[in-house]
Amino acid sequence: MKIKSIYLLGLSVLLLSACQKDPATQVEQLDTELENVLKTASGGSGKSFYVLPYSNEFNKIPHDSNNPITQAKVDLGALLFHETGIALSPKHASNAGNYACSSCHFASAGFQAGRHQAISDGGMGFGVNGEGRMPNPEYDLSELDVQPVRTPSALNIAYQEAILWNGQFGALGVNAGTEASWTAGTPKAKNHLGFEGTETQAIAAQEVHRMKMNDTVCVALNYKNLFDLAFPDSDPTERYGQVNSGLAIAAYERIILANQAPFQLWLRGKENAMSDQEKRGAVLFFGKADCTSCHNGPNLANMEFYALGMKDLFETTESTYGANSESCENKGRYCFTKNDADMYKFKVPQLYNLADSPFYGHGASFRSVRDVISYKNKGVKENPNVPESQLAEEFKSLGLTEAEIDDIAAFIERGLRDPNLLRYQPLSVRSGHCIPNNDPQSKIDLGCN
Repeated sequence: MKIKSIYLLGLSVLLLSACQKDPATQVEQLDTELENVLKTASGGSGKSFYVLPYSNEFNKIPHDSNNPITQAKVDLGALLFHETGIALSPKHASNAGNYACSSCHFASAGFQAGRHQAISDGGMGFGVNGEGRMPNPEYDLSELDVQPVRTPSALNIAYQEAILWNGQFGALGVNAGTEASWTAGTPKAKNHLGFEGTETQAIAAQEVHRMKMNDTVCVALNYKNLFDLAFPDSDPTERYGQVNSGLAIAAYERIILANQAPFQLWLRGKENAMSDQEKRGAVLFFGKADCTSCHNGPNLANMEFYALGMKDLFETTESTYGANSESCENKGRYCFTKNDADMYKFKVPQLYNLADSPFYGHGASFRSVRDVISYKNKGVKENPNVPESQLAEEFKSLGLTEAEIDDIAAFIERGLRDPNLLRYQPLSVRSGHCIPNNDPQSKIDLGCN
């Protein structure tokens, strides 16, 4: 009996061992499963379909044929993007030289703002990561340079042919045929220059956000030699102006790519770059959850506009400025096209480094990635002003479990977070001013003298 018992015990151990998978085998199976869903989601292309180029691979980065990316343009654009010295048209002279493009799109916030509503001219302070920026008491609230929607990210912008939530900037692609909406005397008129959205927005933004670039400013801030290197074939009488400074900024923005995110490293062959949970989340993202019906390609977005019934910025619990129930921007792409079919539709955002600035949706109505996934999983609108007839077909119950939502959130928050975006921020600018803001309170917050 003793021998039989030992035999049975040994047999049980063998059977138990056979049922338990080797952890290495489990990882391999998870990688294989992820590769398979990527192949399906990409229409057969597989992992290569989702790889972001390295930032020096100019020939692989999408660009405007009228503005080829060159190292000289990128070098100039990186400085101008962060240069508060060109902030020369503020509402109050005391605020000159205190803000820049980077005031609302800075590296540590994933090239978004670090608060629910960005403040350029008229703002003061930075806090730890932009959350401490507040209105300057010298300004009347109506004078603040703010937008009535949340500031979109400039990260991976190379993959967008039209810019802003309503896609109003850009003369090509989805905006072909929208010439009637390029209203004279407004920033949208810059579309007549014929550039794609990144270039058009960078040119128009200088006036919108009270900045100035001309021969005098260029020389005063010591940028002339950089303009000469970046635009050697440009007419010298036009070389140092707003258009070329915008083209340089756009060239720089196009190379801001989250190509060091764990998912990107995994795509390039580093299998341990993502945790098992992040991989499970990726399998769900590209598979069962069908997130790729809207979020696909290298930047996990597309150039479509959808109504998802989210609330507007003026409805946040925090104070907002220049945003109210009558803001045209609440109606999404309709505000640009005046086409009823575009009512309440907003552009699909890219998904990298979302965890760096905890505000989501055009109205910043969500404060975590998980909350957004839960919202989409339920498929029930939160904004009563959006008619059911306008809601996207893709906005429906997904049938995800709470554990599956956790996994997808882990993939987006950690798997898609490039931890080293500060590599895109210059150490200094030619004015010697502080980055990303230069007002007295920001200097204190940033520890910048």
